[in-house]
Amino acid sequence: MKSDRARSLPNKLDRHKLFGSVEPGEKTKPTEKEEMPDLQNTRKDFLFDIDHVGITNVKHPIKVKSTVKPYEQTTIGTFDMTSSIKKNHKGTNMSRFTELMNQYSQTGAFEVSIQQLKEFTKELTERLEQEDNQITIEFPWFFERSGPASDQAGMNHANATISVQYHCHAGFDISVGLEGTITTLCPCSKEISEYSAHNQRGIVKMKATLTGEFKENNTDWKEALLEAAESNASARIHPVLKRPDEKMVTEQAYENPRFVEDMVRLVAADLYEMPFVQKFTVTCQNEESIHLHDAIASITYDKALDM
Repeated sequence: MKSDRARSLPNKLDRHKLFGSVEPGEKTKPTEKEEMPDLQNTRKDFLFDIDHVGITNVKHPIKVKSTVKPYEQTTIGTFDMTSSIKKNHKGTNMSRFTELMNQYSQTGAFEVSIQQLKEFTKELTERLEQEDNQITIEFPWFFERSGPASDQAGMNHANATISVQYHCHAGFDISVGLEGTITTLCPCSKEISEYSAHNQRGIVKMKATLTGEFKENNTDWKEALLEAAESNASARIHPVLKRPDEKMVTEQAYENPRFVEDMVRLVAADLYEMPFVQKFTVTCQNEESIHLHDAIASITYDKALDM
């Protein structure tokens, strides 16, 4: 039964005290930055060099351009930013990472292009007073996809990655990656069954090291890697499928059966033919529809081996 009497509560200050809050104590340490000790800049023998130190799992809005619709989009990037430090440095200045990111995001979003990332990593290396710096960004990239018969459009997405390494003596090392989703139909099931064949959703992961001659204005690496995965699959994934679309997609899958072994070899052939790719790794993982386990295959290849 609800009481008619209103509950009497102590005021907010007293409530805070009730749950442990106390009055501020006497302040004796400096409040001006110039007077504060900088422990991270302590110089001694700290035993070991550190390969990577910095910040990770930083969420930030980013702006991405594409050669397929939507041509410009704002999405969310997850950043990792690190540098190495020598053993005579105690640590790095973490605030400089996010401070510079904010300066590069004056429009509200960090514009993700390889050229901008090169400028960013070089400037960050100089600000940190170190020899190198690395930045990696992962983000969902959205692209429009239409049904093959109805032409009704919807939005798909793939997970994209850019990694830029800079060393003041060696220069830049740039790699990109894409994780796309496909349909595969089992060749063995098709071969042995009187009718039908089981299919599955496949995840194709590609990582490519770019050549120094790569120009973003000439090629959208995201679209190129996505096409390498999707064009070699049994069928593409569609956000909108009407009945005529579904008929075309299922028949196409039946006409193009693929093992995971087939997928990685076919995608590898496409990546091998891309002039802007120096080295690549491709992995295909199928979420099997008639097993509890997944099937997986991968290939790593460096074109320098051909020389």
